[in-house]
Amino acid sequence: MKKIGIVTSGGDAPGMNAAIRALVRLSAWNNIQVIGFIRGWEGVINNRFTVLNPRSVSGILHLGGTILKTSRSLEFKTREGLEKAAVNLEKDGVDGLVVIGGEGSVRGAYELSKFTDVKIVVLPASIDNDVYGTDETIGFDTAVNTALDEINKIRDTAISHERTFIVEVMGRKRGFLAVEVGLTAGAEVILVPEVPYNEENVLDILKKNVDKGKSSSIIVIAEGVGKTSSLAEAIEKKVGVEVRVSILGYVQRGGNPTARSRHLASIFSEKAIELMLDGVGGRLVGLMNGRVSSISLEESISNEKPLNLELLKLAEKLAI
Repeated sequence: MKKIGIVTSGGDAPGMNAAIRALVRLSAWNNIQVIGFIRGWEGVINNRFTVLNPRSVSGILHLGGTILKTSRSLEFKTREGLEKAAVNLEKDGVDGLVVIGGEGSVRGAYELSKFTDVKIVVLPASIDNDVYGTDETIGFDTAVNTALDEINKIRDTAISHERTFIVEVMGRKRGFLAVEVGLTAGAEVILVPEVPYNEENVLDILKKNVDKGKSSSIIVIAEGVGKTSSLAEAIEKKVGVEVRVSILGYVQRGGNPTARSRHLASIFSEKAIELMLDGVGGRLVGLMNGRVSSISLEESISNEKPLNLELLKLAEKLAI
C-alpha cells in the first residue's frame, strides 16, 4: 500500500474533516501517500484531486463539513461513470480508496468495487445513522446535540406561551435522529417513518396531557413522516391548543463536531488503514457492541439497520 485516495460522498456530516485528518496522518505514519478527490464521486470521474499531507490537514479537526467538498453524482450511477472512475484510480496509481459517507456512499463504493482491484474501505459518516454494520455513524452525535440545543430553546417559549411545538428534524426514510432527539429532549410525542402514522393517537395523548395539567408539549417528527402541517391544524382544531411548527432543516448537518464524532472519526480511520495495510478491501468499518470491526460492503447494502423501537416506548413512559 503506497498510495491511497480519499473521497467524501453524499450529504456532509460533522466529523468528516476529522476523518480526513486522521487518515492523512495515519497514512504518513505508515509512509503512504494520499490524494483527496474533490466534490465526491464527481471528482473521481473527472480525476480532480489534491495532494494531502499532515500539514495540509492542520486546523480542520474542529470544522464541520468537508474540505474536499461533496456532491451527488448522477453519472456515477451509470456503468460509464463507474468505468471512468475505475480508470482514473488506476491512472493515479491508487492502491486503496477510503470513502467517507452514508448509506448511498456504501452502495456506490460497492458498485465501484466491481470495476477495480483497488482496495475500497468505507467510513460511515451520516447524520441519519442508517448504515447497516455500525451502531453509530460519524456525525450522528453532533446532529443530535445540535437539534437538542434548538429544542431546549424552543421549550422555553413553549412553556412561556403555553403552546405545543411540532419540531421537524431530518430523516426522509429513517427515524434514528428523531428518536434520539425526542428521547433526550423529553418530547411528549415522537413520530418516525418506521411506525404507521396515527393522528388520532397523537391527539388523544395531547388531550390527556391537557387534562393532566400540562400546558405545553413538544412533538418531534421526522421529515419523512410528511404530516407536519396537517397535524398542526388538527391539534388546534380538535385539542384546542395553540400550535407552532419549527423545521430545523440543514442546521443539523453543520457545526463543529462533538468529541464523540471526532472520536469515531479517529478510531474508524485507524481501522481503515489497518485493513488496507493487510491488503483487505470491500469493507465497511463500524462500531458493533462497543468494538471497532468491519463487515463486507455487500452485507451492509443487503441489510436494513433496525430502529430500536424500545426507545420509543421508553420516551412514552418518561413523558407522562
